[in-house]
Amino acid sequence: NATVLAYGQTGAGKTYTMGSADNSGRLEEELGIVPRVMKEVFGRMEAREEEEGAEVEVKVSYIEIYNEEVKDLLHPSTPSKHIAIRERADGTIVMAGVREERAESLEEMQRLLEEGSLSRTVAGTLMNTQSSRSHSIFTLNIRQRVPRESGEGKDLIRAKFHLVDLAGSERAKRTGNIGVRLKESVNINSGLLALGNVISALGDERKRASHVPYRQSKLTRMLQDSLGGNSRTVMVACISPAEGSLEETLNTLKYANRARNIRNVAVVNRAEEREVGEGEEEVLRLKAELDRLQNENRLEQAASDREQELESKVLELQEETRRLSNDLTKTRKTAGVLEEKVRRLGARNLELAQERDSALAALEHARDMASQVGGRLRRMNETRDIEQVCVCVCVC
Repeated sequence: NATVLAYGQTGAGKTYTMGSADNSGRLEEELGIVPRVMKEVFGRMEAREEEEGAEVEVKVSYIEIYNEEVKDLLHPSTPSKHIAIRERADGTIVMAGVREERAESLEEMQRLLEEGSLSRTVAGTLMNTQSSRSHSIFTLNIRQRVPRESGEGKDLIRAKFHLVDLAGSERAKRTGNIGVRLKESVNINSGLLALGNVISALGDERKRASHVPYRQSKLTRMLQDSLGGNSRTVMVACISPAEGSLEETLNTLKYANRARNIRNVAVVNRAEEREVGEGEEEVLRLKAELDRLQNENRLEQAASDREQELESKVLELQEETRRLSNDLTKTRKTAGVLEEKVRRLGARNLELAQERDSALAALEHARDMASQVGGRLRRMNETRDIEQVCVCVCVC
């Protein structure tokens, strides 16, 4: 088994070093560790198949640990709650619920890497516009059936490669993270702190003999056999030449120096094909039983979720009904008040109409009186003119 980890502060070039991002358009010398490993694996596969008649099978899985939740990047629809970290009796760590994809060629494996990378959680910060917000682990599981030198039977050789792109350590003051980004930073730093504690414990013989805190985070739990078990492990320390990053650079180098003190014992995972075959039959049977139970559990969970959804909708409808009933009561009260106002306005209009009619009648009467007075005044003026004429005649 083998493991490669890239560690460093955010923006130090870990993803570029590992080559777990988009590699299209890059020159051969610009490729990272992951593409180089894939090319080397398939090159040796072809050579072994031709020279030794070996049968080689490669399967890959790609996961990320985001906010302490494991996600299957090759099958993003898989819920995180269906993925669990398990430990076998021999100490091997396996990911239950993560589906592996078989890669028949280098091009197919490159396609799987690119598809998984597209699903990885990435966001911008003040220090990195394309900052990885999760730890990603690209795993190659290799099975080889190799004929024995005696010509009797075959040996089954297994190997597991973990290619790990860790999220960078961050300081909120420099990255300017707030809200969701700040929560991500806290979880990233917590995972790296747990990894540092494990490395410190493994590098110290006294601590290693007592307790190694693998269970502090899902990252250390998954890398348990890589850090302190049957694996050849390499840590790549990515540092920045910037003067402002001096403190983080020193921390990274101290981190890597502690990792140098770890001494793993890697052995070849070899077994007779017959023994493995019997065990695999049992494993396949148990897997089939597990799949059946998981399907039943999913159906029950789906039914339960649907029932809860319907109950929630019923409660929402009841609440909506109560609200509409209250609105209707208020509307009826408002309508009653408006009807009373309309009735009063109608009565007032009737009173005003009567007053108008009375005023018109009084006006008509006043007009008649004015006409009579005007006639009398005209007659009085005519009488006065006649009297004046008579007086004039008498005087003459």
